[in-house]
Amino acid sequence: MEVRTPWQALTRPLAYPRSVWPWRSAGYLASSVVTGLPALVVLAVLVLFSVLLVGLPLLLLAGVALGGVERRRLRIAEVAPAADPHRVPDVPGLGAWLRVRAREQATWRELAYAVLHATVLWPLDLLAIAVCLGLPAALLSAPVRLALDRQETKVVKAYLVTSYPQAFAAALLGAVLLLALLYPLAALAGARAALTRALLAPRETELRDRIGEVTRSRARLVDAFEAERRRIERDLHDGAQQRLVALTMTLGLARLDAPPGSPLGDQLAKAHDEAGQVLTELRELIHGIHPQVLADFGLGAALADAADRSAVPVDTDLDLPRLPTAIESAAYFAGCEALANIGKHSGATKARLTARYDPGPARLTLLVQDDGRGGADPDRGSGLTGLADRIAVLDGTLTISSPSGGPTLIRVEIPCPPPSA
Repeated sequence: MEVRTPWQALTRPLAYPRSVWPWRSAGYLASSVVTGLPALVVLAVLVLFSVLLVGLPLLLLAGVALGGVERRRLRIAEVAPAADPHRVPDVPGLGAWLRVRAREQATWRELAYAVLHATVLWPLDLLAIAVCLGLPAALLSAPVRLALDRQETKVVKAYLVTSYPQAFAAALLGAVLLLALLYPLAALAGARAALTRALLAPRETELRDRIGEVTRSRARLVDAFEAERRRIERDLHDGAQQRLVALTMTLGLARLDAPPGSPLGDQLAKAHDEAGQVLTELRELIHGIHPQVLADFGLGAALADAADRSAVPVDTDLDLPRLPTAIESAAYFAGCEALANIGKHSGATKARLTARYDPGPARLTLLVQDDGRGGADPDRGSGLTGLADRIAVLDGTLTISSPSGGPTLIRVEIPCPPPSA
């Protein structure tokens, strides 16, 4: 098992003194002075300004800044990085950043940590370094100090050494004491790092980051799936479809050359008709994989085309810019599936298709309504369950209102970034 913290290093007591963890523990505690002393000075100045109601925002900023430094410094004591608990503002600008930071619990935890670190923690860390390393170092230096003084020297300002046997005995005691004190030093460094992580990088932050990474990887899978769909559509269009067209033309020419009414002519006519049907089915398949109108002209034109091909008359109200490919594809197939269900199951005489992009919440809304008999149930295999899963991948929702007797209303909402120019 990889050792990732000082506490884990202490579970191997014999290997611990020979590892890097004594040095990492000492470095972490010693570097506390580098951030704690300046933090004390800055907080003292800002507290004076806060009397005039000027320093409170600056205090928050100081806490955020120190929190970022301390999370980086935590890498000295622990292998695992500390996650940033702050979220990115939805809109750019200093004002939006300040508003988000002021509402976050992490900002106030960082301010509390800054006060605690500046007033209590770094003096305790310095005291631990002085006891665990300074005292053994003073004993170890006894022979050197006696050689420099040539007569006598005091060790730890209390023990008078006048001879080299005494000096070497003090040095031996210092070596033993150093080895013994390395263990509590690591325990203190581990506790100190655990406190820092609890205040500045709590577990919910790490969980949020993992969820964010899962969401990003899911979005990458959606993009890859859409790219693969388009590749298959292109290969079928440029490969198999062209070959079928050539085959159909060849069979048609052979049919013209065959004697009328002969068995060969009949077989060629049958083969020509079959090839034409296969070509028609292939074109429908290609259109279902990724229609060219969707790629060329966007979601609005593709939905209008789907409404024109619907078995039930459809009134359309479409006002859409170009949107990301995955979102356009999901919304298009949601609309197509809803229109197909109207034609197959609803008994409706007319339908209405509405699509809007709202830049305020950055959301695409698609509404499909009919005047049919209602009673739509996704559990009966209408394809709506699969659509709901596909839309959920994009953090969208699919809502169905279909009371018995109608009407049926399908609402699709998909969050999406503002479209580029």
